[in-house]
Amino acid sequence: MKHALILAAAALLAAPVGADGDAAAGQKLFETCRGCHSVPSYTNAFPNYHVPKIGGQHAGCVIAALTAYRTGERGHPTMHAQAASLSDQDIQDLAAYVAAAGAEPHGVAPAAAAPAKAVVCAACHGQDGNSPSPEFPILAGQHRDYLAQALHQYHAGSRSNPIMGPQAKQLDEAEMRELAAYFAAQPSPLSTVR
Repeated sequence: MKHALILAAAALLAAPVGADGDAAAGQKLFETCRGCHSVPSYTNAFPNYHVPKIGGQHAGCVIAALTAYRTGERGHPTMHAQAASLSDQDIQDLAAYVAAAGAEPHGVAPAAAAPAKAVVCAACHGQDGNSPSPEFPILAGQHRDYLAQALHQYHAGSRSNPIMGPQAKQLDEAEMRELAAYFAAQPSPLSTVR
């Protein structure tokens, strides 16, 4: 029943599913993003965590993230500054380019067993973090410390999402680290955009 409620809420609150963008225009716009998102293992200065791999991410998730950064709903000074001047079409174009910039699935050998709390995550993100639904982000293969940072932000309420907030509040520190490590180790299409 709980999973059905999560899926029903998710359907109502889903991010835009696709991009009606021009990937060639998005590639040109991406030049200002390259300084962080095209550098393998680049890290955010404070707090210290890897800049997320966004190549191959679902276009709808990129649109939702950039829109939230643009409005300030999602806090990060550099991302807000970058997104603040983007039009809706710019965001669509960037999303089309980034979604197409993925790699063939890769990753470390999958963990032997998913953590108990991963069952709840599977409703939206898939059992291994490779979300089958384009409105939910792919977690598989993402940097472990970035995933942990996102969970901490949802837990603290500094990153807003009506589904993730309540879910993260139920996790303790060890569970957040365990989930981040599990999903980071799964085979994934995510990559650093080259």
